[in-house]
Amino acid sequence: MTREAVIVDAVRTPVGKRGGQLRTWHPVDLLAHTLSHLVQRTGLDPDRLSDVIVGCAIQRGEQTGNVARNALLGAGLPITLPGTTLDRQCGSGQQAVHFAAQAIKSGEYDFAIGAGVESMSRVDLGPLFVPGGGQGDWYGERVLARFDGNLPAQGPSAELVAAKWGFTREQLDAFSVQSHRRAAAATDAGHFASALVPLDGTDKDGSVAPMTRDEGMRPDVDPARVAALQPVFSPDGVITAGNASQTSDGAAALLVADRAATEAAGLRPRARIVSMAVAADDPVLQFTAVIPASRKALDQVGMTVGDIDLVEVNEAFSPVPLLWREEFGYPEDQLNVNGGSIAIGHPLGSTGARLLTQLVNELERRQARYGLLTICEGGGMANATIVERIA
Repeated sequence: MTREAVIVDAVRTPVGKRGGQLRTWHPVDLLAHTLSHLVQRTGLDPDRLSDVIVGCAIQRGEQTGNVARNALLGAGLPITLPGTTLDRQCGSGQQAVHFAAQAIKSGEYDFAIGAGVESMSRVDLGPLFVPGGGQGDWYGERVLARFDGNLPAQGPSAELVAAKWGFTREQLDAFSVQSHRRAAAATDAGHFASALVPLDGTDKDGSVAPMTRDEGMRPDVDPARVAALQPVFSPDGVITAGNASQTSDGAAALLVADRAATEAAGLRPRARIVSMAVAADDPVLQFTAVIPASRKALDQVGMTVGDIDLVEVNEAFSPVPLLWREEFGYPEDQLNVNGGSIAIGHPLGSTGARLLTQLVNELERRQARYGLLTICEGGGMANATIVERIA
């Protein structure tokens, strides 16, 4: 019998700015709080869980030592429940859901959690965001030799992508402004509220209060101020702090399960995972694999982009969703409809799980059927997921 992997429920924390309201949360505690909220909300017997799979991209300092296992113990889940932590860079949270779903489909698991966490306030970001620099510490001599020593950091790669597709500074900034405005409108309309994990944040003055919205979003974004920002990676470049994702803190988690087991347990699945794909492309450009990953996910199930009602392309930098939209000819009003990581923030390991949560919620809100998520990843990789809302 064919097994179907479904999303039973999905939650996320509000996203905090680096050094902002979530700065006092240890990443293990932030994820533990998210996991316990997810399990309590679903009503699933925790003893039915087979695994907790967690994405975390910067596994240094407080994020070493298997965040997944430590967080599930902190969440009060059974000590007999295993957990593992993976790194697929910016798509780590999405990959965690993929691995959970693949184990479900294989028949080895009936219930598992796919999640992600990142506290960019509390770990050393290392060479990841060095202006004009590379990530030399990450590579051996053979990798560097293969690419003549030219493996740039993500910012310089974003400049290369913008130049290859001919995107102007004005186009990139306009997309950024749109991201903030869409995210602010979605927040004000309450579109994110049902998925948010209740938690307290710490203000600049040290006061503690409930955090009910994403911190980095600018509802009153001024296009003139965005246009006045200086390029970060090249004096004559087009990438600025305004049209790039924000370094942030956050966690997200999804309960993934076999559909028959879900219904037998008296739970209602919210979405079916239709297709999952991972692809790789030029590691110098880094961001282009969203194209082959999306095509692979569509081709695997005989679908076309015209079948997809909503698409989320992670806003690592403005050129990424713009190149995806151009390559597929996709309608602007169906892409990143509630803003993205430029406005909300990009806690690397958690973003894939957050965007899947956001996509399922928006499909339900619109009574739409199919959604696609794709995330570019360091080293020239990308994941893609197609989900179907279960009516």
